[in-house]
Amino acid sequence: MDRREFLLALDETLELDPGTLTGDETLESLESWDSLAVISFIALVDETMGVVVEGEKLAQAKTVADLLALAGVSVPA
Repeated sequence: MDRREFLLALDETLELDPGTLTGDETLESLESWDSLAVISFIALVDETMGVVVEGEKLAQAKTVADLLALAGVSVPA
């Protein structure tokens, strides 16, 4: 799954319109980033990327780009 596909999946997970997220957003600015979204993100990453996200690292995430890094999604050059 590439960056664009993952962002679209994250849009869906957070119940945002497709194409809303770019990676530059802060999690604090997303009204839909709550405890349910955290669980959904963990499940999304596990199912699509086969990566187990550590709770401590997720708690340190401040931006959508941080989430991408935790998921192992490469950032385009």
